[in-house]
Amino acid sequence: MIQFILLAVRNLALHRRRTLMLGGAMAGVTALLLFLLGLSNGVQSTILQSATTLMSGHVNVAGFYKVTRGQSSAVVTHYPQLIELIRREVPELVSVSQRGRGLAKAISDTHGMQIALNGLDIEAEPVFRQVIRLAEGNLADLAQPGSILLFESQAKKLEVKTGDMLTLSGMTVRGSTNTQDVRVVAIARDIGLLSSINVFVPNATLRALYQLHDDATGALLLYLEHLDHAPAVQQRLRQVLASAHYELIEEEQQPYWQKLELVTQDDWTGQRLDVTTWKDEIAFVNWTSGMLNVLSFALMFVLIVTIAVGLMNTLWIAIRERTQEVGTLRAIGMQRSRVVLMFALEALVLSVMSAGTGAVLGSILCAILNALQVPVPHAVQLFLMGDRLYLLVDAEVALFSITMISACTTAIALIPSFLAARLKPITAMHHAG
Repeated sequence: MIQFILLAVRNLALHRRRTLMLGGAMAGVTALLLFLLGLSNGVQSTILQSATTLMSGHVNVAGFYKVTRGQSSAVVTHYPQLIELIRREVPELVSVSQRGRGLAKAISDTHGMQIALNGLDIEAEPVFRQVIRLAEGNLADLAQPGSILLFESQAKKLEVKTGDMLTLSGMTVRGSTNTQDVRVVAIARDIGLLSSINVFVPNATLRALYQLHDDATGALLLYLEHLDHAPAVQQRLRQVLASAHYELIEEEQQPYWQKLELVTQDDWTGQRLDVTTWKDEIAFVNWTSGMLNVLSFALMFVLIVTIAVGLMNTLWIAIRERTQEVGTLRAIGMQRSRVVLMFALEALVLSVMSAGTGAVLGSILCAILNALQVPVPHAVQLFLMGDRLYLLVDAEVALFSITMISACTTAIALIPSFLAARLKPITAMHHAG
């Protein structure tokens, strides 16, 4: 086998121009494939990070409270006792955050808009600080009562800047309208669909608007050791909560604000809990990564077909040029399987070396783009869930790219290799002469 590998390397070296041309094409395809996979992984990573910071944990225990059958609010009552139960039953739990939830209208001096209001304790959420990128203001000021954080598109629509006042108008649990004046203390950069409707206020401000007790919140956001544990923890919590005599709503893959309308139409009163995963809460944007994956695989297919055609043509030309060599080898006793192995190994060596080079170049390109923090157009931000281009490339992605290109090109090389092996020695010698 070592001799055949050395023979493959020698033959590639003898035909440098053809080797460099085909190898360069393979390297380029591998680099492009790595870029597409890095972009797809980067979008998924960005969506996950944004979702699990802005509006969801890995698992969420939310609640809906109805004083009357036609009125519902996103409220969990007596949440400290619920946290104690969760900590006992979920050993995978790393941390838990409580977030207020509600729908309201933000009104400035000139405009108004419907928003999804989120209450939080900024001092207890360090990850939130890492994801949010400010355009104006100071995030620490969000700890002050009567403050609010907007995103750039919202501030532009409301025509406000930091220091300006807004009025929040919302429906309390008992169905009456209440208002709360807030001051804009920070304006964050847009991060796609999730920042088009969400705004953030201190929990105390949200409770004052909706007239809630201190032991009431909107949802408990649970963060686990491993994200993959989320579905199992979700099902376990549903069983545990049901055993503890909590009433649950039916499981559906929808964000809470879509469920709120459905719950309002249901014929019951009191409180019911809902246990969801992060995928449920961002089901309305999951199609982004799905479409990107489809596009990546479609482009991958086109690239591999292009390389396949070029490789087959190149190998067929090489076989015709080396007919005398094949005839001589067959005449001295080389079996057909060895001829196939010789050409297949040439393709394998060339593809591994080229794909490896392409993977290195692609990784360097992705690292440079990440370092430059390339801004993306606002329209694209809606789908990428971020304001900067981010590509996630790791060893697994690079190995997959190398393996994919090498396996495909080697398999394709078997067709002309079998044709070469079928040449009869006397015919090959006569053709060469």
